[in-house]
Amino acid sequence: MDAVVTRFAPSPTGRLHLGHVFAAAFARDLARAAGSRYLVRIEDLDFGRCRPEYEAAILDDLAWLGLAGDAAVRRQSQHLADYRAALDRLQALGVLYPCFCSRRRIAEEIRASAGAPQGPEGPHYPGICRGLSAAERRLRVAGGESYALRLDCAKAAALAGRAPGFVDEERGRFALQPERFGDVALARKELPASYHLAVVVDDALQGISLVTRGEDLLPATHVHCLLQSLLGLPTPRYRHHRLLSNAHGARLSKRDGAAAIEALRRTGLQPAEVLALARSR
Repeated sequence: MDAVVTRFAPSPTGRLHLGHVFAAAFARDLARAAGSRYLVRIEDLDFGRCRPEYEAAILDDLAWLGLAGDAAVRRQSQHLADYRAALDRLQALGVLYPCFCSRRRIAEEIRASAGAPQGPEGPHYPGICRGLSAAERRLRVAGGESYALRLDCAKAAALAGRAPGFVDEERGRFALQPERFGDVALARKELPASYHLAVVVDDALQGISLVTRGEDLLPATHVHCLLQSLLGLPTPRYRHHRLLSNAHGARLSKRDGAAAIEALRRTGLQPAEVLALARSR
């Protein structure tokens, strides 16, 4: 196997559960098999939900499991200038526009328009602010209105031209279809960079050559590859693994109360037993 650099990138919005353990071990094992590096990144840009106590608990659980990274942890909140630089470059390319719509306004517009295009994250943004004049945009920004920066997907795809697709090592080659997401938001007033932008910048800066993550994120790879093309960043290889589920067949998640590793540790289970439990689910 060629040398690879992989990463595990949890968000500190709760405790680790078995799904996280499976994902971390999956990335670590691929790096070890190639005699290369496995990194840990903390994705903490959601300032409303991320908590330092969760980050400390996540890193403690990873160390206990033997899944700590091979280098210093990268925290997204400490690298806002990197995301700002990427946004500035996209702005200079003319593929961003400010969107002043509230979530309620967007929902109302979607309800009013029959057959709104659907994407992996729900109905597409209906383009309410895409056609605003430069003068109106400047006036509203100067007036202090809150806004998000959205990617003009059609313009971005035209600029990227015949950008190469990507390879998923479990499913084969995919042609690029970024229009599946529509005009995604890349930053908001309360969020200096969306997941889509931050993950692309981080993976490039950390030299990640193989992105491993859950199969639910495979559709997002279309957007990520478009951003990589626009920003002149390398496209890594991808491997989207299966998701762990509970006894009812639902995906394990913090929101649905998946048992935390902390609770399993209190029962007396040892690290090797927890790793075996995650791999057997």
